[in-house]
Amino acid sequence: MNARVDVTQTRRVELPTFHPSQLDLFYETLRHRFVVARCGRRWGKTDEAKIIVGDDMCQGRTVGWFAPDYKRLVEAQAELVALLTPIKGSSNKVEGTFRAVTGGRIDFWTLEDEHAGRSRKYHRVIIDEGAFTKNTQMMKTWEKAIKPTLLDYGGKALVLSNTNGIDPENFLYQICHEARYGFEQFHAPTHSNPHLPQEELDKLITDNDPLVYQQEYLADFVDWSGIAFFALGRLLVNDLPVAYPKVCDAVFAVVDSAVKTGKENDGTGVVFYALTRHGGSPYPLVVLDWDLTQVEGGSLINWLPGVYKRLDELAAVCRPRRGNLGAFIEDKTSGTILLQQTRHQSWPKNRLAHAIDSKLTAMGKDERAITASPHVYQGKVKFSDVAFNKVTTYKGTTRNHLQGQVVGFRVGDKDAAKRADDLLDCFTYGTVIALGNNAGM
Repeated sequence: MNARVDVTQTRRVELPTFHPSQLDLFYETLRHRFVVARCGRRWGKTDEAKIIVGDDMCQGRTVGWFAPDYKRLVEAQAELVALLTPIKGSSNKVEGTFRAVTGGRIDFWTLEDEHAGRSRKYHRVIIDEGAFTKNTQMMKTWEKAIKPTLLDYGGKALVLSNTNGIDPENFLYQICHEARYGFEQFHAPTHSNPHLPQEELDKLITDNDPLVYQQEYLADFVDWSGIAFFALGRLLVNDLPVAYPKVCDAVFAVVDSAVKTGKENDGTGVVFYALTRHGGSPYPLVVLDWDLTQVEGGSLINWLPGVYKRLDELAAVCRPRRGNLGAFIEDKTSGTILLQQTRHQSWPKNRLAHAIDSKLTAMGKDERAITASPHVYQGKVKFSDVAFNKVTTYKGTTRNHLQGQVVGFRVGDKDAAKRADDLLDCFTYGTVIALGNNAGM
């Protein structure tokens, strides 16, 4: 495909250029009606789809773009609208539509709607991140809502995704393994993208757990059953916890207060951290303390000052150069209410409350754990003496709940929804905020 497409004498769309592996996938889409591409991170899945859809728009075709949720959808939508601005006729972000002057049209759909695409007709559909759609529901959505949109034009489908474990109920796993669905499979690991530096590719092997590397970068289907994802030994030094740092860059807390069971007094977890980037500690992130309690939704604003008091105590010990950064709070359900309430409080500066980045909260629990895992695997995160030895009673059980939730976590656990996970969420959030995505800091 020519990367430069003339639309009229006065309008020109500049499309990205395929790298060789992307070109191989493009040829597969020409030869086959339904194609599923499982590709490693940073291979260029979105760019591939943008080029194909961009050409469709120049040719006046209609396209349905489907993503697991709104957070994943809106980024791709913005990129496509920007790319196709030279031929834009109209665009409506709220309605999720783009109209080209050529007659082409893109409808953007979230797969949280099981009827997504129903009653439309398309020349092509793109399903982005197909492995991260809802089990059981997604296959019904494909068969009853999306696939029928291709009947009028004899349209094509391209599913692009990384893998997400071995799960017979997962949409990507099903269309890759069951011939009856009619998908031609294309497989490309991360290293088949020639634009990635070799030294960075080499680091992926050494910096990640082998199974994480196999799934995320080789795009293989990995069996996670029975595997302790966060090994306790990685969080200790010679099987022992570490002392508090005598000096650090910052202390902060992460709060998870989401109501998951529909009960107002569901668990609320908080984990306290010291972050050291510039000397003073051999470990960049130390878990200082934690707490897990039951707090009624309306009383959370009265509970939060205790979090800030504990942060002040920890700051006095760890002497943070940048001070006390306050609390990062999951912006969901009761957490959203808590964030709103803090904005109306006349609290001093060290009582800051920050919403956790929506890209992070939009991830599933397994995705967040995998995102946090390289830092744990490399030994960058450690339990302090206090965090390691603390024992509390929660819902009649006396134990170290932080260890229980973090070390007991299993990727793909079918019974995970039945287990307390507030401290696990705080742990993965805090690790990624501090070491994986510093925008919030």
